Amino acid sequence: MKSASLQALNPNRAMAAMGRSVRVVLDSSVLLDPSGVTAEEEEVVVALRPGAEALLRRLRYSNLRVAICHPEGLPTNESGFLEKTAKLYSFGYMPLTSPSGSNLLNELMLEWSGTNFCFYVTSGVHEGLLSELQNHNWEVIAMGNEDVIKNSGVIHISMLQELLITLATSIKKEIGNSSAFVVGYVMKQSREEDFAKRGAFPIYPSKNDLIFVPLSFELPLASQLQEVDLVLHKITDEIINIDPNSSISFPKGISFSPGMSEIIRFVEEHCDFCVIDPFKNIYPLLDRIQIQEILIRLEGLSAEGRPKLRAPCFLKIESFCGSELQKQLAEAKLSFPLIVKPQVACGVADAHNMALIFKIEEFSNLSVPLPAILQEYIDHGSKIFKFYAIGDKIFHAIKNSMPNASHLKSSSGGKPLTFNSLKTLPVATKEQLLQNEVQDSKLLDINLVEEAAKLLKELLGLTIFGFDVVVQESSGDHVIVDLNYLPSFKEVPDNVAMPAFWDAIKQSYESRKQMTQT
Repeated sequence: MKSASLQALNPNRAMAAMGRSVRVVLDSSVLLDPSGVTAEEEEVVVALRPGAEALLRRLRYSNLRVAICHPEGLPTNESGFLEKTAKLYSFGYMPLTSPSGSNLLNELMLEWSGTNFCFYVTSGVHEGLLSELQNHNWEVIAMGNEDVIKNSGVIHISMLQELLITLATSIKKEIGNSSAFVVGYVMKQSREEDFAKRGAFPIYPSKNDLIFVPLSFELPLASQLQEVDLVLHKITDEIINIDPNSSISFPKGISFSPGMSEIIRFVEEHCDFCVIDPFKNIYPLLDRIQIQEILIRLEGLSAEGRPKLRAPCFLKIESFCGSELQKQLAEAKLSFPLIVKPQVACGVADAHNMALIFKIEEFSNLSVPLPAILQEYIDHGSKIFKFYAIGDKIFHAIKNSMPNASHLKSSSGGKPLTFNSLKTLPVATKEQLLQNEVQDSKLLDINLVEEAAKLLKELLGLTIFGFDVVVQESSGDHVIVDLNYLPSFKEVPDNVAMPAFWDAIKQSYESRKQMTQT
């Protein structure tokens, strides 16, 4: 893949792409499903070819200027479908007229040629059009077409899934800037879309010269990994299974998707290859016991005249057996109410299934997976402080949270209160928030928590992470109740978050590269 995409670039084109728009024109031949589906009325049902929808979704937020075109004479149902598709993804739409004489490009394409870095993507190349495009400094990408003139300077790809990485490496080549890096990223689709909509993953370089491209598990990963400079990953999105009996000794007992497993093997075999962040640094965050042990190390930050910073009191249990459990609670000096959490912190379906328990009898028939941890429930005025460490920058936001225990107990009906902390977390009502009368600005010692964030960065060795802090009403203790890798940090405004995000990635990459070279 590398030799095809890079060597095909015209060596006589020296003008850099930076400071110019990058335009990508997609011919109908690469978007429409060539097989079609014939209905009973013998009408062809127009549809996108496999992989086209994902491509268009990613191009929409790529910071590239994209247009869809089609040749003159395309059936009305197909041209109408393409026009609607272009409008759906906020792309340009360009029906082409038949070329005649020496005018093979329309006026708009000629205009783009002088001020933009342009790609024309097709699965069938008209010889005259090809020559005219190249004469006007267009790069032509041909998909699955082996009949294109040899040595024509056309970039060949065999599948639509190759287009994004081909664009990324071609743009980097055109820039000719040694500070530009291609970042391959891996995460689940919903997370990718959330980041992409905020402008996090531009293919046209970010302000600090980062080019982002998704790694595709449909293509050979080894060749993709040779194209990118580093990999940004949310490895927990690719966990298939965790053996709870092995959870205390991560990474033992973790099964990953085949694609992620291949990336892990590649990184192990290429010790100088950069991933953000190293897999071993993330494993402790999969285990709530290990998280607790990390947080306990922060308690030394507390000093006279400052609030106490601490982890919540907790107990690991292997069984919900009443008699044995009563003894364990007494020894751990834990009292009700208690939050019951699975020991496995993320990566599996039930990792966020929890319960709030008000008395010992409520442990019977509890559905929270074992092994589990019992954690003190802290009355915190229904406010939670979400902190994000993005490189060297620290941000925080205040959010409404669970009500105090007395409110929850009165509404529990004498049963455990079960919830999923990602979906159905009980949140205080407006009336309960008014009753608490919490003054947010006076509640939190921000300097103390920022010191904790800096120490956590050293302890964890992570580039981007988040943690949640609650302030105990009775004591003013600052209690860190959650810790996670690569959060969405959606509460941070995009115009602040994205530059910090890009800077954090680039600084981490440069730092790790420097370490491997010394």
